[in-house]
Amino acid sequence: MKTVYIGTSGYAATVLQLSASALQPALVVTRPPSARGRGRRLEPSPVAATARELGLELAEPEQLADEADRIAELAPDAIVLCAYGELVREPLLSREILNVHPSLLPRWRGAAPVERALMAGDEVTGVSIMRLVAELDAGPVCETEAVAVDAVDDYASLSERLTHAADVALRRALAGPRVYAEQDDATATYAEKLTAADRLLDPGQGAVALERRVRALHPHIGARLENGLGVSAARVAGPALEPGLMAPRDGGLFLGTASGTLELVRVKPAGGREMDAASYLRGHAV
Repeated sequence: MKTVYIGTSGYAATVLQLSASALQPALVVTRPPSARGRGRRLEPSPVAATARELGLELAEPEQLADEADRIAELAPDAIVLCAYGELVREPLLSREILNVHPSLLPRWRGAAPVERALMAGDEVTGVSIMRLVAELDAGPVCETEAVAVDAVDDYASLSERLTHAADVALRRALAGPRVYAEQDDATATYAEKLTAADRLLDPGQGAVALERRVRALHPHIGARLENGLGVSAARVAGPALEPGLMAPRDGGLFLGTASGTLELVRVKPAGGREMDAASYLRGHAV
């Protein structure tokens, strides 16, 4: 088995690490280094860092098409793509490319399937291995692996289990034979790209929805209140409060919502460190 692995994100890096023995990549392709942090220093992608740790041949082209000839010369047994972050065009698109997608397609096609599944309160999600096509995440599926969503899962814990599910499904797909089934477009849902508005905890929504949002965005993005206070852990509990009112009660910090009360268990002041609500209340007026 000889493959080319294409990916960028931390999720894709973990899948590469877990599945390296099955993939046996002759080449890993990832996005070029990008400016990050307050200093805007150029840093390699997570996949680039993992490829170097594993001693794998690495390419970081400006455009994926720049590597098309090299990939053709390698004549890989399979091409695998996972969270690359760039549209794939011809001449690569006409090849069989196995796309590792963290949802049970056709549910949650798109850029943020893990977060949207948590926000929606899905009880089951999973991983699909599909053949890449021009339409977003609409290709036929050859393997799936389901993963139960726990009531306390956040993005980090669910993503970790999904990487292991991806390893299982990808190994089956690589071993073959691959039998593809078309998706039912009529039942498709879309995981839209996250925006700044998705971070906002709007008390006009219910406490259940806000608690899910906190978990869906922790720890990689973070949810926040309109006053800028970040919320990294919350639960549905506490006294009845007027929607939008934030108030301390018995050492805890609570937010009234349109339906129920949200306890803000761990918070992060703007420019400050994360802390429990009791520590926050000792140094801040509410």
